[in-house]
Parts: sequence; C-alpha cells; structure tokens
Amino acid sequence: MSRTVIDLDDEALEAAARELGTTTKRDTINTALREVTARYRRLRALEDARQLAADGALDIDVLLDKSQYRP
Repeated sequence: MSRTVIDLDDEALEAAARELGTTTKRDTINTALREVTARYRRLRALEDARQLAADGALDIDVLLDKSQYRP
C-alpha cells in the first residue's frame, strides 16, 4: 500500500463516510475506490450484455424465463 499526501474535500469525505458506513478517512477512501471500480465493471458488463442482445447473440427472454430453473 502506498502513502500519499493529498488535499481532500472534507464535506465530500464526510458524506461518503455516511453512505459507506466507514469511520476513518483511510477506510472511506479505500472503500470508495473499490466501490467505484466495481460499479464501472458492472456497467461495462451490462453494456456488453446489451450489445450481445442487440447483436442477437444473447436471448434476454430465455435468461428471464425462470420456469427453466430448478432449485
């Protein structure tokens, strides 16, 4: 882990800590970085799935048909 000195927006940091349920600056920043990364990965995966569906390579109706799934 690297150590960096930066100026932070204290109001934004406090708001992020409340949303994330974190208590320290370090945890807030690290959690926020992980959350942002995961969010963009999910968005890219969703866009990839949309493109596959648009190209006809993925049938959304089959994916949403829960009658085919058995516990």
